[in-house]
This record gives sequence, C-alpha cells and structure tokens, in this order.
Amino acid sequence: MASDNPKSDHRGAEPTAEHLNAINQVFAELKLAYHNQFHRAYPNDSELIMAKQLWLHALADLPPARLRAGVRRAIRGSDYLPSLHALRNFCSPQPAELGLPEAYAAYVEACRAPSPKSESRWSHPAVYRAGVASDWFFLANSPESQAFPVFKRNYEMLLERVLNGEELDVPLPKALPAEIQRPLSREERKERMKKLREELNI
Repeated sequence: MASDNPKSDHRGAEPTAEHLNAINQVFAELKLAYHNQFHRAYPNDSELIMAKQLWLHALADLPPARLRAGVRRAIRGSDYLPSLHALRNFCSPQPAELGLPEAYAAYVEACRAPSPKSESRWSHPAVYRAGVASDWFFLANSPESQAFPVFKRNYEMLLERVLNGEELDVPLPKALPAEIQRPLSREERKERMKKLREELNI
C-alpha cells in the first residue's frame, strides 16, 4: 500500500525540474493510452495532482529518461493502467536494450575469453568487470554451480549501475616500452666491462 507521505518512498533523491517534466509526460501518455481507466483512477484534478506529487517523489531516484522509457514499455506490455510499483518495474529495461547480454551468456563469455582478459573484445564492459569482481581464477577453476551464482550477483550489481547512468570501461592494456630491454650476451658484458675499466683507468 502506498504511503500517505509522498517523500517516504523515495531513496534520498530529490526530484529535479527534469523529473517533474518526465512525470507530467508519464501521466499525459497514460491518459492517452488508458483513457477510461485513467479517469476512473484520477476522477478530478485534486487526485491527479496528489498522484503526480507522490509519483514524483517516489521515483526521484530514477533518471528521467528511464521514466519516459518505462511508461512506453508499460503501454506496450500491459492492458491495464500501471500502478506506481508496476511502473517502477517497467522502468528497468532488459539488459539487451542496453547492449548487455543476459547473465548466463555474460558468464559464458567471461569464462571463454582468452588472456590477457583486458585485451579481449567484450560485448559490454560490465561483463569484464563482473569477471574481475568474481576473480578469474575462481571462474576458471570452479564448477558452474558455484561460479555462476557469484558471477551473476556481481553482474547484476554492475547492471544496476549501468541502469543508473554510470559508464563502465575496460582498462586499456599497458603500452609497450619504446625500447624492449633484452639481457646482454656474455660477449657484450665483457665488452662493456672493458670499456668501463678503460674509462676508470683500472
């Protein structure tokens, strides 16, 4: 059941002007898509304003773009006017929409990637990052029944970060030195020692 206090449900985030615009757009699109249901749920301006205030504060932790995408996903996927809770669920896109593979596909990709891992071609940096967090040695030497749950947990945490707008990357491999040092041969060492003795008059 929704709280009577509009601010009690949000997670410490304060809504911005962009959030307000997004909520207004959400309600406008819901009104068009669910006309009769919408007017039954919000029969007058007073209730509509109260609902907008509640949703504004309860969804302030989500980026405005996710709210707009969520209402369109709800309209495509539901015959019924979504509740606040349902809309929040619709605001979580499928990994594929962000270019991320499903958790098991990501696990297989991580396990099959050759070393050095940072130089592999990853479908998304989150796959590499989940591999790092799970420990490459553990993934390579543990049965799937043990390794996959660990990888999946790490991957899902990274997925949430991506959903919240964070950009992940794969560390660039170290550049090769301009000159590659090689050990001196025995003859080269003798020659260098001879020159050093000559310079020091030994």
